[in-house]
Amino acid sequence: MDLQIYEIKKMDLRDGIVVDGFPSVGLVSSIVANYIIDRLNLEQIAIVDSVYFPALALIRNGVPHSPVRIYGGKIKENLKIAVFVSEFQIPSTLLKPLASLMLDWAEEQKIDIVVTPEGLIQEEKKEKVNVYGVASTEYAKKKIPPGVLEFGEGVITGVTGVLLTEGRKRGTDVIALLAEAHPDYPDARAAARIVEILNEMMGEVKIDPQPLYQEAEKIEKNIAQLREQAAKVKKVPKDYIYA
Repeated sequence: MDLQIYEIKKMDLRDGIVVDGFPSVGLVSSIVANYIIDRLNLEQIAIVDSVYFPALALIRNGVPHSPVRIYGGKIKENLKIAVFVSEFQIPSTLLKPLASLMLDWAEEQKIDIVVTPEGLIQEEKKEKVNVYGVASTEYAKKKIPPGVLEFGEGVITGVTGVLLTEGRKRGTDVIALLAEAHPDYPDARAAARIVEILNEMMGEVKIDPQPLYQEAEKIEKNIAQLREQAAKVKKVPKDYIYA
């Protein structure tokens, strides 16, 4: 499969963390990835390109960007982080090659651990969003913070599923963090819970999750209003509807 990483800037990421930001249930991965990039002021260090990617350019602040990008930064002496991020849904034929490419790159960079946030379908709103964890190795399992529930049985699809199985095959350290998320809209609340877990993994560096919780409230209020309006429309007698 024709996939290639083009380096824009050289950066020492040895013993760092790589975060997967490809779209998932409730767009949890994408929200987490973009939030980390923004809050930690990471800079673009590479792009991933393929003839199979959509023919488009993402424009931000007048600057064109590739559909798949890698951002990185040295936050403190003992914390380096890189983030793969994309706004488009990965075709199923590219899932395995893309996950393998990510792990190849992580190994070349001598990354300590790969973290893949993911949404776990949960249609009912809960006051507390549960986060479940799965690890590809015993070393990675020990890195999962207390309070993250064990994901004992089930199926994990997409890039996250491939990263876990490929990580186990290679002996590469991968952690999947699965937050309960609503599948029908961007779930900022689930993303905020993942950020809280990542804070525990990053030690002294803390990313404030409150703006995400505030965004979640806005989204939920908007959805509630739309549902209320839809319910009113359903109650309008047909005699009052004119072509």
